[in-house]
Amino acid sequence: MDSLLTAATSGMRARLEALDLAANNIANSGTTGFKLDRESYNLYVAPEAIDPESPAPTTLPVVERNWTDFTQGSLEATGNPLDLAISGPGFFAVNGPGSTLYTRNGSFRLSSAGVLTTADGYAVREAGGGTIQLQPDVPFEITPGGAVRQAGVNVGQVAVVDFGRPQALAKFGGNYFQAVDASAAPQPVAGTQVAQGKVEQSNVAAPESAVRLIGLMRQFEMLQKAINMDGQMARQAIEQVARVS
Repeated sequence: MDSLLTAATSGMRARLEALDLAANNIANSGTTGFKLDRESYNLYVAPEAIDPESPAPTTLPVVERNWTDFTQGSLEATGNPLDLAISGPGFFAVNGPGSTLYTRNGSFRLSSAGVLTTADGYAVREAGGGTIQLQPDVPFEITPGGAVRQAGVNVGQVAVVDFGRPQALAKFGGNYFQAVDASAAPQPVAGTQVAQGKVEQSNVAAPESAVRLIGLMRQFEMLQKAINMDGQMARQAIEQVARVS
């Protein structure tokens, strides 16, 4: 197999995956609590990538894995007492469809039954494992430690947990995560503060991501040109052989 063609094709495939990530990051630059996705590259040697006429095998670039950047986004004041933001590590735990989900998006709502929920209707978990029940139209406050007080009475504690290592979580939708490592159990976080009336913005820097997207597109175009040049060279070689014959 033509080593130039193989390497360029593999590079285009890797750039396509990177383009998908970059485009998704830009699309979610305004999504509350969204965390940036990045890719890690590596080289591999496959049987179909080996040139039998070359003493050394051909190595091809691939996207080895995707990973999430959990760097904290900026906190924006909203004035809405139902909005919460985490300052420090950790996630809010919510009752997702079939399992517990974790999120940094604290743009919460109050259901018709008075339960604190996400915008998607998932109940926010209380530190003891239940849900947080509030009386509608009665002022309440949430302390930096996550304690929920209404009419001078403690009514619950917002669960803020962490897993110690990001590999234990995988994305579930736009701004939710689910645990994928059974050996890593969620643990309460010490030192993290809950800010009422604020939400955490996406940690995507839109200008930087746009520049990266343009760079990836240019790299893809150069690889495309390399494939076209390879095809032209092969065609010219065939035509010259035909003339000699």
